[in-house]
Amino acid sequence: MVRPDWRREPYSPPLRNDRSLHGTGVEFRSIWQGEDFMDTSLLQLMKQSIIDGDPDKAKELSLRALSEGMNPLDAVNQGFVPGLNAVGEQFEQGEMFLPDLVLAGEAMKTATVVLGPEIQKAGNARQTLGKVVLGTVKGDIHEIGKTLVGTMLEASGFEVVDLGVDVPFEEFALKAKELQADIVGVSALLTTTMAGQKNVVAALEQQGLRPRVKIMVGGAPVTQSWADEIGADGYGKDALAAVALAKRLVTR
Repeated sequence: MVRPDWRREPYSPPLRNDRSLHGTGVEFRSIWQGEDFMDTSLLQLMKQSIIDGDPDKAKELSLRALSEGMNPLDAVNQGFVPGLNAVGEQFEQGEMFLPDLVLAGEAMKTATVVLGPEIQKAGNARQTLGKVVLGTVKGDIHEIGKTLVGTMLEASGFEVVDLGVDVPFEEFALKAKELQADIVGVSALLTTTMAGQKNVVAALEQQGLRPRVKIMVGGAPVTQSWADEIGADGYGKDALAAVALAKRLVTR
């Protein structure tokens, strides 16, 4: 698949208040609405940086947005998030694949690292959908899928605490209790470690956290029937499915 080039911007008639960034050679067209304006071309480049899976470009555009005085929350919600949504749609249609999803997640993470502190400084707290405790079960050291789920959840508005890999069953429950988490996400990539997900469910029950704290499971050998069997609240076959599931669980 040929990845789109962020430099190729389709021609459109110039809008009012055309201006150029000093030293960049890039012209941005702004649409004024009263005293407020939005750099539509800059937002489009932000979106494209996520589609291209380009962390360096996402960082550059984040810094440029701040230097131009753009609201950092607008940069995230109207610039980068649409790119992530576009990648999700193309992934579901088979037009993008797992490596593309990983790169898009990394680009999104880079943008939020730059813009997140500025959002907090401005007092424009981004809406938090819920708290998620995430980890790979004890005996399993696979991390890529779990990390991607965490990145996508954060990009979608969740607060995520990633416990890492080889996590003891009780630690999931204790951390969920400490943080008053809404969801615990448990990954297992081996058939030999799948049983650990059942042990995590039991640990949350012992701490008296069920059914308030929802449990979602995932991993290559995991299925919906397995989730049903162990008493989990849902199963996500990939990172996008996990995000959709998490959103459903916090609205129940």
